[in-house]
Amino acid sequence: MLRRCIPKAFTFLPSRRCLSSTTFIKSADPYPLPLQSFRPSKQNDSSVLDNQDIPSHLMPKPLPRNNETVDTLRARLVYQSRKRGTLETDLLLSTFAKENLESMTESELKEFDKLMDEPDWDIYYWCTEKRDPPPRWANSPLLEKLRVHTRNEGKVVRKMPDL
Repeated sequence: MLRRCIPKAFTFLPSRRCLSSTTFIKSADPYPLPLQSFRPSKQNDSSVLDNQDIPSHLMPKPLPRNNETVDTLRARLVYQSRKRGTLETDLLLSTFAKENLESMTESELKEFDKLMDEPDWDIYYWCTEKRDPPPRWANSPLLEKLRVHTRNEGKVVRKMPDL
C-alpha cells in the first residue's frame, strides 16, 4: 500500500494531516483508471468481463470511415497496428500486419479493423491464449491466424517493422 497526500476535497476519510489542505489516505493504486472497477481483481481470472458488460457511455466509439478505399484502409491499419500504446501488442500486431495485410481481402481487413478497436491488453491476452476471447471473437479465423503468428513456431526473431 502506498501513502500519498490527497486534497481534502477528494477525501471523505478522517486521517492524519499531511499539510493544512491535504490528508493522508492509503491507496493500492495511486492512479486508478475509470474502468478499473469493471476489471477482474486477479490477473489470471478467467471470468474476464466482456466490453459489453462495461457501460456504453464509458467505451470510446469507433470513428465511422465512410468511403475509405482498400489501399487507405490497409495503410491506416499498418500505422495503427504499430502505434497502439503497449509495446507487447505493438510488436505482435505490427509484425502480423507486415506479413499478412497485403494478402488480406477487404472483409478480412475490416475484421482486423474491428479487432483494433479492442483494448491492447485484451488483444494481447487473447493472442497469447492467456484468456479466452469474448463470444464475438471466439470463432474468428483472423484471431486464430494471429494466435499462430504469436506462437512463433519457427522461432523467428522479430522486431518492429519500419513504417
